[in-house]
Amino acid sequence: MNLVTFTATGSQHWGVTAPGGVIALSDAFPQWKTLRNVIEAQAIGQVLAAAEGRAITHADGSYRHDIPVPDPEKIICVGVNFPDRNAEYKDGQDAPPNMSLFPRFARSFTGHSAPLIRPPESPQLDYEGEIAVVIGRGGRRIAEDQALSHIAGLTLCNEGTIRDWVRHAKFNVTQGKNWDASGAIGPWLVPFTDPAQIVDVELTTRVNGAVRQSDRTGRMLFPVARQIAYISTFTTLVPGDIIVTGTPTGAGARFDPPVWLCPGDVVEVEVPGIGLLRNGVADE
Repeated sequence: MNLVTFTATGSQHWGVTAPGGVIALSDAFPQWKTLRNVIEAQAIGQVLAAAEGRAITHADGSYRHDIPVPDPEKIICVGVNFPDRNAEYKDGQDAPPNMSLFPRFARSFTGHSAPLIRPPESPQLDYEGEIAVVIGRGGRRIAEDQALSHIAGLTLCNEGTIRDWVRHAKFNVTQGKNWDASGAIGPWLVPFTDPAQIVDVELTTRVNGAVRQSDRTGRMLFPVARQIAYISTFTTLVPGDIIVTGTPTGAGARFDPPVWLCPGDVVEVEVPGIGLLRNGVADE
């Protein structure tokens, strides 16, 4: 069972996945409004146990997936985190000693199966398949050898980007990374129980069935444990925070000429043991 946030008949719920649908648990635990509250309470095990033996409450097709943690305090993304991705810049520079980071806002993401939205201001909507980690136990200056114990769960991310808007200023990419519903997170949150879930797994992104990105997390320039340790040096991580861990080479911007996402395209991000995040594309 995995944790899920979803909307049905106009109301948002949280619960767990089950064959054929989901089991809503938010009414059974009114003290926890969202999965962020469940994570803060260190209660993932409790809600999974409560789901045992329960019938599904919402059949597949009767609900809409939302991002698993709909109200994180912060979402921090790691850029240029694979060797081939660094080589794409063709600047002759080795990988930097420290990671590139930028923030994203929760409303810039939509859920599984919902369309990524291309705005009228730019046709340059691009994809970036990534793994996202959700912090379960907060902290400041977390030691790298203890960092993975601070993870509550794993999910997938299509860190959609409006490419020309990342170059509107000299030093930052925030504008191009935060268009409403330009990216996606989901479909669910997989409880984190074993470092093998993240240390060296295959990440694949497909567009209309064709593989565009494929790499393994074992090749990350800055592994997830290092990310948590580094980020927590300057900001306190809290339960429910999301770290989007970096994308491999192969985004549409790197084709010659570039290949942007268009209405009707379907993007899939897949990692064994975590799942498959699928989104179409639509114009705003």
